[in-house]
Amino acid sequence: MVSVAQTVDSVALLPAYLAAGTAVLVLLVDLLLARPVATVAAAATGAVATAVGAAAVSVGGERRTFCVGADCSYVFGGRAALVAALVALLVLGVLALSGPLLRDGRTPVGEFCFLLACSMTGGVVLGAAGDLITLIVAVETLTLPLYILVGLRRGSLAGAEAAVTFFVVSVVATTLTLLGAALLYAATGGLHLERLGVLLADRSELLDLPLTTVAVTLVVSGLAFKVAAVPFHAWAPATYDGAPLPVAAYLSTASKLGGVVALLAVVQHALPPGVTGPVLALVAALTMTVGNLVALRQRRTVRLLAWSSVAQAGYILAPLGALALADADARAGAYAAALAYAVFFVLLELAAFAGVVALRPAGADGGRLDDLRGAARRHPWVGAGLAFALVGLAGLPPALAGLFAKVTVVRSLLGGDAGWLALLVALNAVVGLAYYLRFAALLYAPAGDVTPAAVRPARVVAVALAVATALAVIVGFAPQLVLDLAGG
Repeated sequence: MVSVAQTVDSVALLPAYLAAGTAVLVLLVDLLLARPVATVAAAATGAVATAVGAAAVSVGGERRTFCVGADCSYVFGGRAALVAALVALLVLGVLALSGPLLRDGRTPVGEFCFLLACSMTGGVVLGAAGDLITLIVAVETLTLPLYILVGLRRGSLAGAEAAVTFFVVSVVATTLTLLGAALLYAATGGLHLERLGVLLADRSELLDLPLTTVAVTLVVSGLAFKVAAVPFHAWAPATYDGAPLPVAAYLSTASKLGGVVALLAVVQHALPPGVTGPVLALVAALTMTVGNLVALRQRRTVRLLAWSSVAQAGYILAPLGALALADADARAGAYAAALAYAVFFVLLELAAFAGVVALRPAGADGGRLDDLRGAARRHPWVGAGLAFALVGLAGLPPALAGLFAKVTVVRSLLGGDAGWLALLVALNAVVGLAYYLRFAALLYAPAGDVTPAAVRPARVVAVALAVATALAVIVGFAPQLVLDLAGG
């Protein structure tokens, strides 16, 4: 038996240590102190430490660990740091929005914070995954706690139904991904993403094998479930609507970001662009079109946001549809554009959910759109924050983040000679204006006989998230910084 030396870089693993340590810390604080405030504070402190640790580790450049020769299972660079910091900040934002949910006594605080910290650990590792096994385990670590979070609220039938729906669909998606990974290993003998890319590029006969075609199809299909891309999207609206609002916010942001990052990793490094490009172009076209058309008919707030997030997934995947035609530089720009759009989407989506949480009664679901009629008249600042997030998702100024994201996607498509898909993105963006602006206008419509929501600290969070996103883009450094990190 031949022994192989393997390098381990603990500095590269620091963000993962901090995230996992946060979960352990939350357990200990909840066990020893049994004070909800202390438990939430421990989780929030750990999330901040994880974000800071990820930023600090990235300063020294790319770091690789768990390496055998040139193949590494963990690669922590600028992109991994961006994903890790963003997931940690999303956890922090969800904790800030969860005050009313945790105070009503129906949701155990310790378990809620522990599951969020476990999910954060998966998100941190996911951005740095260098092989299929690490990637799939990280995706499942990010996703598994969400099954419980969706149905954690005691006495909620809607939450239990949503949790079961989410669990069944996710198990199917995971099975497909694992089977695809196994078949890919059988065909190529490799698991590391970069090694797979080299093998499939150098040995063209592998692409002619039916086994390879089936493997690639299963891996892409399984990860498309996580992104809620059409035709693997049906679980998302029911799950979002049945989950507590803060959990729905986390599902539509961190969970979707994880699926996008995983799909980007295998498409960029492992799978042949000539095969995946046309498939992803078709999936992106269907996803944005179906999502926007169905969102037009929604009358429940969370279902509208859920269907709009399906459409947004189409915009995120659109740059990958030009991979078969693009050269190396254009492909790099497409990968960066997809991740940059995902970053701005999750920030604006979290701001939108924050506004809904702030304007709804404590412990209530998202309700119907008519329940928010005139909300901006009663609560101007929170209403303005929610309207700003909706305008950003629509891609209109003054919400420059959404506008920049859509322009970046269209530019990458034109650079990849996929003009038809760029035109479809533009047309769907126009369709999206109808329901985003209708929702925003409803906030300023005459209120009628609607009971005002009580003032709560979550409103401050809604305004802060929206203003922070706006300032980061208006200052001018955020767009290029995100593109640089996404490209790394």
